[in-house]
Amino acid sequence: MHMDAVEIRRALDANEFIPFFQPLVVLRTGQLAGFEVLARWQHHTRGLIPPNDFIPSAEKEGWIDELMDGILQKAFMIGASIPEHLTLSVNISPVQMNDMALPGKILSVSQQTGFAMDRIIVEITESGLMGHLESAQSIVSDLKAMGCKVALDDFGTGYSSLLHLHSLPFDDLKVDQSFVSSMKDRRESRKIVAAVIGLGQSLGLTTVGEGVETQEQAEMLLWMGCEIGQGWLFGRPVPAAKLPDVMAILRPKISLGLSTLLASNSMRNFDGLPAQRLAQLQAVYDGAPVGLAFLDRELRYVSLNQRLAVMNGLPVEDHLARSVADVLPEQFAQVETYIRQVLDGEGATAVEVTTEIPGVKGVRALLLSNQPAIDEEGEIIGVSMAVVDVTERKRAVRALRESEDHYRHMVEFNPQTPWIMDPEGKTLEVSPEWESTTGLTKEESRDHGWLDALHPDDVVATERTIAEFIAAGLPISVEYRVRNREGGWKWMRSRGAPRFDAAGQIVCWYGSVEDIDERKQLEDALRETEAKLQAALATHPVVAG
Repeated sequence: MHMDAVEIRRALDANEFIPFFQPLVVLRTGQLAGFEVLARWQHHTRGLIPPNDFIPSAEKEGWIDELMDGILQKAFMIGASIPEHLTLSVNISPVQMNDMALPGKILSVSQQTGFAMDRIIVEITESGLMGHLESAQSIVSDLKAMGCKVALDDFGTGYSSLLHLHSLPFDDLKVDQSFVSSMKDRRESRKIVAAVIGLGQSLGLTTVGEGVETQEQAEMLLWMGCEIGQGWLFGRPVPAAKLPDVMAILRPKISLGLSTLLASNSMRNFDGLPAQRLAQLQAVYDGAPVGLAFLDRELRYVSLNQRLAVMNGLPVEDHLARSVADVLPEQFAQVETYIRQVLDGEGATAVEVTTEIPGVKGVRALLLSNQPAIDEEGEIIGVSMAVVDVTERKRAVRALRESEDHYRHMVEFNPQTPWIMDPEGKTLEVSPEWESTTGLTKEESRDHGWLDALHPDDVVATERTIAEFIAAGLPISVEYRVRNREGGWKWMRSRGAPRFDAAGQIVCWYGSVEDIDERKQLEDALRETEAKLQAALATHPVVAG
């Protein structure tokens, strides 16, 4: 309901117009960035009256300068007492865009109240620029020279948005709330919002999303790269008396993935990302250590990186707009089934193909991972392909297997039984020969379990001897008896040496156990023979003739 001019004149004389303050919040951190100053009429009988009911009449009667001056006086005086990092955004009426004295009026209020010009953001609507572009250029230039920032409000709702953005040195770009409020349900609104944010970022402007009422809207704006949010989600316009309460609120930062919308395909595969994110993705695309490509539904190359082009042995440009079957007929025959199942919504990972690359000797092995690319409507629009050349890896695995086979055969025919211990003397590994000799499995022999195979009379002495060698860091040499599978005992000798790292610390011990039972038996027999000989000599001494 529009108020009549007489009432407005009376209210101006009675100083009934007051500023309200709506928070502007940094989406990424949740921190307060400032406030937008909004005019309200504190009517003596009707209460609070919104600006739409009195601004048009004030403009018509030529009282808008007086109204603005009163609002700015009160707002800047209050603003001078709030933290210095907080800004105040003020709206300029379209009819004021012909007033070349406007910058001076704002400067005068700033000086009177002590509120710095560099904390002021002057908002100009697109409709305010219609027919006033030349004067607006002069006004905006003067405002910026005085230290103010200038924002283009309600961007996208006018007829010459890009012309205005090109013609004037704006600092901020405000996305109109009509697009923000409908972007959850309307694809067109989402694309417009994303395009506006991307345009702002490419021009180095701070982007502000207006009319944010839900967590989902805030998440979407942040996802698209918007920096500042404004709306009922962060706070309704409040009078000056409530500013301390508003500033005391600890607002959580907006976190991506909180809402069900962002968990859905509609945002996860959003195809309207801002320029900076697109540039970042392109850098990742080009610098990825794997081959990457995007195929459309006809399996034609839409894009690919240089690494994949090298793998395929063709320049990037020789792929674009051509089908995989045309570019790589032999490879396509191997993977066609897997790629087509992706178009039905089923991913295909770890698909291996072999190929010969022109100019490269030998057959190459490639590992493919294909996933469906889904737009915000949930439709499959193509195939995202990642390719890794695993030729060298497969050769290394094959060489390792051959080495293991050689080692296994060597151990099987080696009379010695290898072992590995950690720096503290706990057994980590024993060979199959130990298992066949003692009957203890590898698991049973680990740690100190191998001692169970020793003769009870040898356990303590063996442990003590090994501990002494380990403490001294000297090569190990110890003999003991081991129970064999037949239940008897046989002599074994264990020898090993430490391996040191660059710092001189023992990493582990390597050694082997050898069967010395036959030698021990010969030694025992020799000692027995010597004893008999000595006894015989003692009984029948030999006399020299």
